[in-house]
Amino acid sequence: MGLQAGSCAFREDRKTLKVGAVIILYHPTIAHLASMLEALHALQWPVVLVDNSPVPLVGLTDEQADYIHCPSNVGIAQAQNVGLDRLVEQGAEAVLILDQDSQLSTIFLQQLYDAYEYALAKIDKLACVGPQIVCEFIEKPVQPKLHRSQRMCDQLESVAQIIASGMIVNVEAYHRVGKKDSNLFIDGVDHEWCWRARSLGFHVIKACNVKMRHRQGDGRHRILGLNFKRGAPVRLYYQVRNVLILSRRRHVPLYWKCRHLVALPVRWLVNRWWFPEGKLRGHYVRRGLIDGLKGRTGKLD
Repeated sequence: MGLQAGSCAFREDRKTLKVGAVIILYHPTIAHLASMLEALHALQWPVVLVDNSPVPLVGLTDEQADYIHCPSNVGIAQAQNVGLDRLVEQGAEAVLILDQDSQLSTIFLQQLYDAYEYALAKIDKLACVGPQIVCEFIEKPVQPKLHRSQRMCDQLESVAQIIASGMIVNVEAYHRVGKKDSNLFIDGVDHEWCWRARSLGFHVIKACNVKMRHRQGDGRHRILGLNFKRGAPVRLYYQVRNVLILSRRRHVPLYWKCRHLVALPVRWLVNRWWFPEGKLRGHYVRRGLIDGLKGRTGKLD
């Protein structure tokens, strides 16, 4: 039976959890990666690095991390699956997923772990827990525009989805919900898994009192009174294609389908005529539309 809002009865089977971390890499900054590993090692969490870069890292020791090189670039989803599976094999009961540019400190990690342990003790069918994301560009908390969260108890909110960076996955839920969808390759991967989990009765939880700064995209532009994210041109292919792919799935929220389908023409206009490299951006939008309508998935050829 799931937890109702305001219900805070502890489960009796609380115990020390085995937690590991997986970091997804693609041309990482070595100095920042070293600082991330230092913070994780302070808590004695085993770390798996899954590297999609064509050239392997050098100078990394087995004591620092379990390194898995995927030179063909298997995508975000499959890289997360590889890291999750490796840590599950090692006995992990919960796995923290991180981007290579995640902002970490030992205090943050301890706060996030405490929030996860707290949620696990109070909430049946817990899928995952993530922090309150703070946008680096505007230095403000990122809040959903349409979907309203449900306050569960204290600083925990049940939400529709959270991003991968800072997500602690309950391994028990991972077995039940299934792997991240590698067909999506990159964009929409984490949201789709959260929606799939919720469709099976699991809770996706945001710890409101645990903050993490995160950089989404390469920049922000205000055009005609609206804010637009700017990322790498090739990402537009996956974003547009995956909107069309995900809009056919029953477990994807209707509000998300409507919002993103309606926004496609606007995104094309902004990327084609306002952003730099407009011709290339327009090309990727068109390819995404064509492949999305045809149902093509996986990595762009």
